[in-house]
Amino acid sequence: MTKYLLLLTCLLCSVWANAQTEQLLLMPYPQAVERQQGQLVLNKNLNFAIDGKQSAQLNKILKDLGVRVKQQTGHKLRLKKTAVAKAQLIIRIEDIQPIANHIDDWNESYQLNISATKIELAAKQLVGAQRGLETLLQLIGTAPNIQLPLVNINDHPRFKWRGLLLDTSRHFFSVATIKRQIDAMAAAKYNIFHWHLTDDQGWRFESKKYPKLHKLASDGEYYTRRQIRDVVAYARARGIQVLPEIDMPGHASAIAVAYPELISAPGPYPMEYRWGVHKPTLNPADEKVYEFADAIIAEVAELFPFEYLHIGGDEVDPEQWNTNPAIQSFMKEQGLKDHRALQAYFNQRLQKILHKHQRKMIGWDEIQHKDLPRDIVIHSWRGPDGVSDAVSHGFQSILSTGYYLDQAQTGAYHYRNDPIPPKPVVVDIKDNETVTSWRFEMPRKRGKPVTGTFSFVNDDKNIRQTFIDFTGKSRREVLLKQHTKNDAVFSLDTWMGPVEFRVNFVADNISGTAMVGNTPYVISGEKIRNNFSLQDGQKITNINAQKQLPKMEPVAHLSAQQESLILGGEAALWAEIVDEQSIDLRLWPRAFIVAERLWSARDLQDENSMYVRMDSAEIWAEKSIGLLHRQQQIAALQSLAGKSDITPMKIFAEMLEPAHYYHRQHEKSTYETYSKADPLNRLADALPAENAQLRLFNQRLELWLQNPRNNADYQALRTQFERWIDNRAALQPLLDENPEWLALAKKTELVARTGLMLLEQRLKTSALTQSERSKVMEVIQLAQMLDQELVVAAASSLEKILDSFTQT
Repeated sequence: MTKYLLLLTCLLCSVWANAQTEQLLLMPYPQAVERQQGQLVLNKNLNFAIDGKQSAQLNKILKDLGVRVKQQTGHKLRLKKTAVAKAQLIIRIEDIQPIANHIDDWNESYQLNISATKIELAAKQLVGAQRGLETLLQLIGTAPNIQLPLVNINDHPRFKWRGLLLDTSRHFFSVATIKRQIDAMAAAKYNIFHWHLTDDQGWRFESKKYPKLHKLASDGEYYTRRQIRDVVAYARARGIQVLPEIDMPGHASAIAVAYPELISAPGPYPMEYRWGVHKPTLNPADEKVYEFADAIIAEVAELFPFEYLHIGGDEVDPEQWNTNPAIQSFMKEQGLKDHRALQAYFNQRLQKILHKHQRKMIGWDEIQHKDLPRDIVIHSWRGPDGVSDAVSHGFQSILSTGYYLDQAQTGAYHYRNDPIPPKPVVVDIKDNETVTSWRFEMPRKRGKPVTGTFSFVNDDKNIRQTFIDFTGKSRREVLLKQHTKNDAVFSLDTWMGPVEFRVNFVADNISGTAMVGNTPYVISGEKIRNNFSLQDGQKITNINAQKQLPKMEPVAHLSAQQESLILGGEAALWAEIVDEQSIDLRLWPRAFIVAERLWSARDLQDENSMYVRMDSAEIWAEKSIGLLHRQQQIAALQSLAGKSDITPMKIFAEMLEPAHYYHRQHEKSTYETYSKADPLNRLADALPAENAQLRLFNQRLELWLQNPRNNADYQALRTQFERWIDNRAALQPLLDENPEWLALAKKTELVARTGLMLLEQRLKTSALTQSERSKVMEVIQLAQMLDQELVVAAASSLEKILDSFTQT
């Protein structure tokens, strides 16, 4: 961490603390906190007592507590068991068994009381005490002198299901790396490790019944049965259950390599290293497939005691089913009208096999079908609409859309994303109002264009409501930031991330861009004719107007009982562009944000508070549990710099971010192989998803723009722009060795010089001419264009200053 970042963090922490004096630097934040005046100072010795039953695991947990305090603070805390009356730390637990295999048996609540003389932790179950100890460790912090606030905490999770998915098929991760992530999960109060063990690109667990799976379809990278048992036990000892995922009937390329006779089209099949959705699909008409499923599920159930087993079930390409005569005959015999019905038949058979082995089914959106029992769980990658559809039909559901941490996204976007879907949009058109709708198209480099309509509801003077209808998605309200007869700017959160539409109106056509995260897409479209307008003074009723609105995808109005079927959510780390050298950098600290959204109260929405507490949790977790996110970034930068000093690269990186959403994957799909062969050792791979230095810089910039007379802020901002400008010369030797960075370097220097110019001008005046504004916009647009899978994210600083000027 640079001195600049530390100074900004301290400054902003101070500003935030003054406004939030009652809030502690905890993440996830507890449900109820009562603070008192004073502190409890811990010295070298801490006498503790267990008031109730004891166990070897509980003793080990307390031993680990002392180890982690030493790692966090450098302070060696000697824990000594004593009687309750003499103890400074008292732990009361009613049930000392580790986390149960059935989710309904979990009670993770705890009460933590810190008084002037002692610490008391009470919990119904051991897992609750483990959550409370993590809170205590965060309160201890990283300072060498341990001074605890006096506090009463009454805490419990908002959602039962708080998972993190790790894809070990597309890139393999060592057991040591997995355990490090489990340690971090426990620190963040996750309770389910979703282990994605099989996919097209590899079968990753040892099978006794079908050994060719791991021998032929893993490139030698798989987990032995002993290793799996070790990981499961390791997780359970930390209050985490392991959910295995075995993909069926699609994503079966690895099965096809080992046992092509089980697939719906004849083999042989080579190993699949390309990303994407592939053809091999299990044959639902072949009884040997169900024998295979039975044997595999038996092996999985033996290794994983958790009551749920994830079957995948997503992205099934029906081509092999549709072109196989035997399968088509089978469908006719069974009365199955299409591939969806065939997959439902397969899942019904699979569900009976799971029931035989005392397991419940969970799978992605596509497994939902009216003929399946309601005890299965629908895991939604399609978004809030998928969750709404599932629970409105009586299924339980969890959400992952908005929590994909392999995508570069801001922490604020993840934080705003809630497992409970937003309420359906109601468009109430008054008799004196009109609706104007526009159809748009947004091409992408991979996949179909994003299409839809947006609409403005207005009277003679004002726009009263603005909403958007993405094709295939439910209607969403948007935040209208600007609207004139020539242009409009509006934004909303989507499955792609935060999107800001910047639209120009020319007659009946539109053009412009949609900023998906930090990267623009070109949009075009036209006005929808004969939509809804007043004609010759005719009074058009609200009913008639509603009929003329753009097509809306139906979405359920959820009752409280239906919302109770939403179990929670899962963060997901798909591994197309993640490997052993970057996993911590991709996951942390953003995974703390998702953890808080799943644990803490729904009304905890302050993004500034979230970032301050995340920054604190990041430093704490690095010391307490040994996360490697900073080390991985430094190692990646040093690898790129060779023997050179990496300081110029670190300063260069302060202005950059990886492109958000799936822009990086789309670039690889267009210009590279979009496979495991594409290298992950580029500058984009060395950077975190969100630029913390720039975030803090922009926060200070916003403070200064509210009070441009603050000379301290002005000098700090000016110094940073000059620092970026001066870095260009220091960076030149590395540019000579890496000419592909030259265009980026030129853009960063241009942005820094433009920022300095704007800063000086804003100090003198609050107005800009249209010509001056246009020149700055050209710089911003150039900086936001993709280059080496990166954007010059510091362009956002220029936008903030530019928006503070009035136009002359």
